[in-house]
Amino acid sequence: MSWVAVLMGSESDWPVMQATTSMLDTLGIKFEVRVTSAHRTPQGTADYVADAEHRGCRVFICAAGMAAHLAGAVAAHTQRPVIGVPIDSGPLQGFDALLSTVQMPGGIPVATVAVGKAGAKNAAYLAAQMLAIANDDLHKVVVADRSANREKVEAQNASVQQSLNP
Repeated sequence: MSWVAVLMGSESDWPVMQATTSMLDTLGIKFEVRVTSAHRTPQGTADYVADAEHRGCRVFICAAGMAAHLAGAVAAHTQRPVIGVPIDSGPLQGFDALLSTVQMPGGIPVATVAVGKAGAKNAAYLAAQMLAIANDDLHKVVVADRSANREKVEAQNASVQQSLNP
């Protein structure tokens, strides 16, 4: 069974990453959540990646702030897709994390999404799209979710238009 690993460098990243797990739940995608650090628990991180792959993990979503090396460290230990979520923390409010996540050497890619909660939500969508390449049922769920989002925006527009033209 395919599933997604959601990794965070610190427990303080959890409020942001709940947007990821909530969206994965909505889309019906199984996941695990772990706090692991590229710097403080490097061997534990490598061991988890190897074990997760062995148990069927197909995509890793990694969130970290400031130096934000977690996604890169995970990408160094797997050929599975890695999605990096820069956390909006520290004195630079996530700009440093964005640069750390996106600036990977050739051959060790990390797909990087927006800083903060929007990025956390998009990481779940991107993981779903990756998994849906080989899963028609999941593809239908992703298409239906996109359609529901479109309908929500159209309803909001109709409401605004009605308030302008009573």
